[in-house]
Amino acid sequence: MRGWRNAVQESAASKPLFLTIYATVILGTVVSSFYVFSAIYSPTASPTRSISSSWLLAPPLSQNGVSLSSNISQPSQHRSNKLRPIWEAPSRTSKMPRLKSFRLTKELVAQRAKDNVIIVTFGNFAFMDFILTWVKHLTDLGVSNLLVGAMDTKLLKALYWKGIPVFDMGSHISTDDVGWGSPIFHKMGRQKVLLINAILPFGFELLMCDTDMVWLKNPLPYLARYPDADILTSSDQVVPTVVDDRLADWKQVGAAYNIGIFHWRPTPPAKKLAKEWIDMLLADDRIWDQNGFNELVRRQTGPAFDDESGIFYSYDGNLKLGILPESLFCSGHTYFIQALHQQFRLQPYALHTTFQYAGTEGKRHRLREAMVFFDPPEYYDAPGNFVPAVMLVAILNEGNGPHNIKCGYIIVFFNTSVLFLLGCIMVKSSWNGGSAYVGSPEFMKNHAGGFLSFRPSISKSLLLDGEHNLESHFSLINYQMRQIRSALAIASVLNRTLYEFRHELLVPSSNKSNQGKTIYNLEIHLSKEPMRCVVQVMPPLWCRLDRLWFPHPGALLGSLTRQPFLCPLDHVFEHKSAAESMFRTFLRTQPVILFLSDLGGVNVMLRDLPAEEFGPAINIREYSFLNNPFLPQRVRESWLDVQLCQEGTKDCHASSNTSRPGLLRFPKRSSEETLKKVFSSFKDVKVIQFSSMQDAFLGFTDKASIWCCVENHIPGHIYYDMYWDEKPGWKPIPPKTPEDDHPPF
Repeated sequence: MRGWRNAVQESAASKPLFLTIYATVILGTVVSSFYVFSAIYSPTASPTRSISSSWLLAPPLSQNGVSLSSNISQPSQHRSNKLRPIWEAPSRTSKMPRLKSFRLTKELVAQRAKDNVIIVTFGNFAFMDFILTWVKHLTDLGVSNLLVGAMDTKLLKALYWKGIPVFDMGSHISTDDVGWGSPIFHKMGRQKVLLINAILPFGFELLMCDTDMVWLKNPLPYLARYPDADILTSSDQVVPTVVDDRLADWKQVGAAYNIGIFHWRPTPPAKKLAKEWIDMLLADDRIWDQNGFNELVRRQTGPAFDDESGIFYSYDGNLKLGILPESLFCSGHTYFIQALHQQFRLQPYALHTTFQYAGTEGKRHRLREAMVFFDPPEYYDAPGNFVPAVMLVAILNEGNGPHNIKCGYIIVFFNTSVLFLLGCIMVKSSWNGGSAYVGSPEFMKNHAGGFLSFRPSISKSLLLDGEHNLESHFSLINYQMRQIRSALAIASVLNRTLYEFRHELLVPSSNKSNQGKTIYNLEIHLSKEPMRCVVQVMPPLWCRLDRLWFPHPGALLGSLTRQPFLCPLDHVFEHKSAAESMFRTFLRTQPVILFLSDLGGVNVMLRDLPAEEFGPAINIREYSFLNNPFLPQRVRESWLDVQLCQEGTKDCHASSNTSRPGLLRFPKRSSEETLKKVFSSFKDVKVIQFSSMQDAFLGFTDKASIWCCVENHIPGHIYYDMYWDEKPGWKPIPPKTPEDDHPPF
């Protein structure tokens, strides 16, 4: 703050105009900060507003030098017996209770439990949108006996002000997404086991859930059908063992028991297992929690508890275990790839986003594809049209970053709003004025002005004819990728020409303060044309072969994978958060690049491409987006169908004249200039849907992923190539040597 004060004093002495600017900036920052924090913690915020999820707490003992008691307390004398309904937020005028009042207690669990059952998940702030989705599904099903463990105070506060029952786990975990398999990820797994050991002594049945799953049907009546089971667990079984709603046949389950969904009863055998499990994990931090669970319970499998229930003895011969059916408590494979519930005409209880290949962003995208993820309203429609900033002021530390990257405070004026950001600016040594690119992720990332879609036209021969092998699979995928490439190219053209930032850096000046900082006063003039983002709605993808992380013949033997099948986006494209992908804001031939430290993930499909050559990234939506019931009616009614035709035929001209309302006949193989000219007349249309992308437009490059894996070959994966059709003799073959093992150029 002292640096701000010196900067203002220096500016006042040299340039009186900037005293007004800095005073405005400081005032605007305070107002903006108040607005941002009130938006995050506002009790009236939409219960479906996106945030993030993940982890846990600690029980009342001390084991192996690890304290387990800090956040488990005796019943508080100050809790109210009257429970506020979930989603009913505290009063705006109320004060948030002290942190210690959020400790996990037997009294807290008793208040929320119903029929002696409590449903629990936990997480950090990075997974809050998953947590909100998890809670929303349960409450929509009429289930309210739930609790959420907060692994950081940011999540705890956000959930409290949204009216969600939350307790403090005292974990002090990072608020960021830690990534599967990382040391913090394993630490979080141990927190789950600590939590089980904390709640079971309270005497309640515990349905423990990961945050990356959703409830599609109330599971409590099903679990109550098996009162003799000490534990009921889900599994990674992909070969079906039953075709109805019975428990899985434990003799046929060879896959791992999955601890993302399991139900514990407070019986002596269950408590004994929980105690030995946590002792194992605390003694060796290299053991993954799920592997430890499987190692313990598989010490003994059988005999059956009885002839009917499907429960069997395990662990020490006293624990009664049941395995939830794979078609009702679904993994990412049995739900998305095999769709067992559809084949058996069953209504699934749960969906767990396992068997996917793009981290947290891939899980989120899959839930969106299934239309079971709750996004904020602006995800489905946002204003999109606004006049961008008129000034940027950057106060940067002198030389505090590599390669001429300077970091500090960046203030961007957006209309009447002031955005206060911490970021970096890279100044090239040859720069003497020119352009810069500015954006605010918090303000812009969900603002979609319009959506570009197309109907994938796939022939029967590509889908069905011949054997399902590498050649037929890649022919099908390559055909679809070529259409996607054209669609992304058109979206890129519309973004870059119709709606992009256009501004000039007029006043590059610097004043050295006595604090060793350089103050850059960057005055920006922008075009008066409103900015708008065109978002690409991805098409459904069809695959002939499955994708896994180990060698396989194309479809798992014994599974009910139907070929071809509708495959998730992460089977073909590696992708990060599509909603944030538009913020890799680079210009072609730009002399100044502005980086913001909180841009978040970018779309990996575009991440590694040279910025100077390929320009801004493309924002995408899932293939089911336009069918989502949350899509506003005003979007559904603002629609233009684009029918590709051969130029010169009837009513097929490069013109914005529609042959009938809502229908435009548009020539195939149109140039960039034609696209700019024709579609500039449709900037207010929310959805532009092409009849096909075959021969619609060429000239866009993208990065795809891999197919895995060829049997009896190392390496066994094959790279998808967005430019396969421009490489004569291209064939789907794995890399011949480790040196050849890299994405295609």
